[in-house]
Order: sequence, then C-alpha cells, then structure tokens
Amino acid sequence: MEALGRVEPRYGRESLADVLPSALHALGVPGEPDHLGLAAQLDGVRRVAVVLLDGLGWHQLPAAARHAPTLADIVHGRLGTARRITSGFPSTTPVSLVTLGTGAAPGSHGIVGFTLNRPGTDQVVNHLHWTDAPDPAVWQPLPTAFTRAQHAGLAPTVVTNPAFTDTGLTRSAYRGARLGPGVAADAVADEMLAALPDSRLVYGYLPDVDRAGHDWGLGSAQWQEAAASADRLLTRLVDALPPDTALLVTADHGQLDVPPDRRIDLDRDPRLTEGVAVVAGEPRVRYLHTAPGAEQDVLATWRGVLGDAAWVVPRAEAVASGWFGEVPEAHLQRIGDAVVVCRDRWIVLASAHETPRLSEMIAFHGSNTATEMEIPLLVVRR
Repeated sequence: MEALGRVEPRYGRESLADVLPSALHALGVPGEPDHLGLAAQLDGVRRVAVVLLDGLGWHQLPAAARHAPTLADIVHGRLGTARRITSGFPSTTPVSLVTLGTGAAPGSHGIVGFTLNRPGTDQVVNHLHWTDAPDPAVWQPLPTAFTRAQHAGLAPTVVTNPAFTDTGLTRSAYRGARLGPGVAADAVADEMLAALPDSRLVYGYLPDVDRAGHDWGLGSAQWQEAAASADRLLTRLVDALPPDTALLVTADHGQLDVPPDRRIDLDRDPRLTEGVAVVAGEPRVRYLHTAPGAEQDVLATWRGVLGDAAWVVPRAEAVASGWFGEVPEAHLQRIGDAVVVCRDRWIVLASAHETPRLSEMIAFHGSNTATEMEIPLLVVRR
C-alpha cells in the first residue's frame, strides 16, 4: 500500500543512521549511542548479524509477506519483532548505505544524493560508478561504524557484491570491515554464516527486491519472486544463527510505481533548462546548479511549470528543513541551488544527462513520502 504523505527523517531517534550505533552499544562498544533502545532487547547477545534488503520498505511488507513466510512470522510477532523507522534523505541507495555504514545523517557524511555535482566543476559524481575520483576518504570523511567495531575487537565482516569491492561507495560505507563475496540470497547466507564464528558484527546486502521493482514494478511476478528470494536468505539465517546471536533486518528505502503520465522530462522543456548549468540528483529528487544570477528565475520557472508535482526550494531552505541533518560548510555546495522534491508519484527525468534505463524503469524512490522513507527494523533472537 502506498502512503504518499510527507515524512521527516528521524535522525537520532528512529532512523537508519541509528541502527549500527545501537547494535554496537548492545555489544558493549563504548561511546556508541543507543537511540533505538536495542540494549535491553539484545541483552546477552554476543554477536549481531545485520541484513539490508534493498527496496523492501515498511509499506511493502504486507505484499512481500504473502510470498515470504519467515518474514511474515517476524512481522506478526511469531518469530521476532517489527518496528517502523525512517531512512535518511534522499531515500536512495548510495545515501542510505553510507548512512547505515557511518551511523551518521547524510549531511554529515556528505553523500547527499544519488549523483552530485563536484563543487567548482561541471562534473557529476555517480555514486554507483564511482572509483577513485573524488578521493573517498575526502568525499566521505567520517569513520564508519565498521571501523569503530574493528577498533573494539569485533572483527566486522561485510558481505556484498564483489564487483563493487574497490568502488568509492564501498570504501565510504564499509571501510574497516573484511569484505566477503555474495550476490544471490544463498551466497549471501553462506558467507554470513561462515563469518559469524569469528566476527561479532556481520552485515549482508541483497539487491533483489529493489531491482525487481525498478525493472518490473511492485505488482509483478518478478517482484514476488524477489520477495521470496529475500525470505530464503532470512530463513537460512534464522535457522542457523548461533545461540548467542541476534539478527537485525532493515532496508534502505521503499519504492512506488510511477505511471507514464507522471513523468516530466526537463530536457524536453526549454523552460526547465534555462539558467541551469548542472543537473544532479535523480528522478524523485533533483539538484539544479544554476548559472550565476539565475537562481531566482530558475526557482520561479520550475515552481510554475511543476506546480503541485514537487516542492521546489532553494538550498538554504532545504538544509534548514532538517532533511539532511546537520550539513557542514564543506558539503553545502553538493546540494543544488534549487532542490526539487517530487510529490505524489511524479518524477523528473533528464534524458539528455542520464542513461535511458532511468526512463524505462517502473518503480522509483528518493523522495520524502512515507512509502519511500519508512523502513522496517526487524529483530530476531536465538
């Protein structure tokens, strides 16, 4: 079920940024805050396995549970507990992976969008295809929760696609952890279970649900198969967890299907390109970097053309809203002069700037609706 009302990220209370610090607190790591109150729930636990199911937001759980009996047992309290938390903003994968990995809000770690303009240039960094430039240690300067876990002697392990081992995104989100290979559900389960005897913090990532939503839509047979695949991973972990281990399951965002008549292509409307020097972000949240002196005209034009389809605000207003958390001066210019946040089920494509695959996708995410922002935190104890 889609919930299209606006949701604010709950940093420092109930957000994706609070998951690993709370888990580390429960494992006895000094100085880690327990905003999620996991210490009592995980009393006696010596190791924690964390799974991130890409794209499986809170509002997708009822549909997924029909094809995922283990997930259903957790959600309905027969096997564990379920609560609703929020992703960071924008509600998109690179932002969320670094938010989870650092335990910090996007403004602090600096990955504040799917793609970002490198300040002072006309270059755009695509965080899924990011290698050495900019330097990940500079672009994302915070230590990760995995580094803190390593220093505390927890020997953390991250299980993810080996094709991304040397990318800037992996180094930004997971540095400090040993990396183990795993793409499909069974491989991720194998690697996580193999790591648990020696690692007190093991994290695994599964992309299936997100990919199926993008390619086929949330009502498709392919999406249902992806939900079943995610459940196979959970089932294997639950059945084989060591007795002193807890399993935490979360997501990076939800998704919603976007119909053809809710798609605006900025590159097909000259009014929307006038005064815009660099386009970044993604279809649900656009960052517009304007030519000198053009900011006010761009804001007025976009508000007039998009109307109720989006909030169109200047950078200062977006930052002051708290969407990103605190944003240090070093990260401010990564956010556009104008920020376009799509309402309802609208998107803004940029066909001349981005791959055709984006215009072919069915489901999207990134904005601040409840469907996109609200994610689960499931807890299973052995």
